[in-house]
Amino acid sequence: MIHPDEQDTVKKAISDRIHQDSHLLTSLRDDVRPLLGQTHRIQPRQTTALSLVATDGGQNQVVFDPFLVQLIRVVDSANNAYFTDVVTPASDIDELSRSHWDGHSQPQTELGRMMQALDVKHLRELSAMFPKAGSDNPPSPRWVEVYRELVEWAVLLEIVNTTRFGSDTLLVFDGLLRSKVFRGNLFNRFAWLLSEAMKKHWHQRRKIYLVGLAKHSKVLTRYRLAMALEGILQTPYPAYVEVPRALEEAAYTHADYARGDDIAGDRLNRFVAGKMFFVKFGSRPHDPIWPVDIFEPMRNQAAIVLGHLLSDAVNGFPVPFYPLCLQRAHENAALVDFDYSLLQDHIIDSIRSLLGENGLDLDAFRLQDTDPSQARYWTE
Repeated sequence: MIHPDEQDTVKKAISDRIHQDSHLLTSLRDDVRPLLGQTHRIQPRQTTALSLVATDGGQNQVVFDPFLVQLIRVVDSANNAYFTDVVTPASDIDELSRSHWDGHSQPQTELGRMMQALDVKHLRELSAMFPKAGSDNPPSPRWVEVYRELVEWAVLLEIVNTTRFGSDTLLVFDGLLRSKVFRGNLFNRFAWLLSEAMKKHWHQRRKIYLVGLAKHSKVLTRYRLAMALEGILQTPYPAYVEVPRALEEAAYTHADYARGDDIAGDRLNRFVAGKMFFVKFGSRPHDPIWPVDIFEPMRNQAAIVLGHLLSDAVNGFPVPFYPLCLQRAHENAALVDFDYSLLQDHIIDSIRSLLGENGLDLDAFRLQDTDPSQARYWTE
């Protein structure tokens, strides 16, 4: 804790530093000022909206889990489950790869079919973030999150490839349409596969739109204050503005994460499949602004795509002006207390089976107080 005698010193130091660096805010305001004249009003358009979400591994509330079991599950806003798997950080990657193929070397899961379309046979060929075979390093849970993300992309491709849409449909991805988990240029190839699958629907007079919406973005965080000072997107109606790639590059540590096909130049676009827009769905000047990626091939249809997204977002609940389909998908994917109780029971039953005759020792162990420090709160 800062001592009261130091408060004045700290206050003066902060004030001096901010005044010395005031040119930074001036520069940010100069960067965003042209956006004021590029803001467009969003006109609502009706269509079907569908979102898919993976169960968040960070919300695991299992109390007793020595194996760090992770449930990989992807559902959509209509409560359709597409993929379910269970892994731990110590899972054998070779065996996990084989599980996506049948005995005839044919894919039997959404991830397997995506791997086949990308002409890879093993998870390590798909992403460099999986542990190397024979590594002596302790297992890291990082690859589990990579696996979860790959499954989400695979399910998205599966939906576009196999679903017979009855009407024009807006697909809302949870997060921006960019990824660093694919090896080499495989994500660029994946985006091409998505585009080709969508064209097949267009030939059948069904328009499929794709956006990715994030709760947070380094670009928006960097420029939020400057935009507020310049009055950008403080309109009395829903509005959007396209984010120049230069602003994205200035916000990201790695410029390639902002390098789309439109400015790739001599360097291949490996990470980006969308064009970023700042979007405000509310009609009040200070309603929330969201970063939205529109799938690159349809960036010129931004007014239409965001019009469809607006119709879904205005009904957002409990988060206002946030796509309702995305909120429903999160609700369907979330594990509630009862789910965690069942998951805990399954883990304990599996450990008891593993221990065999020593299974009773597990029950005795569970009776021990896992947090003796709580006794300090005991009162009569």
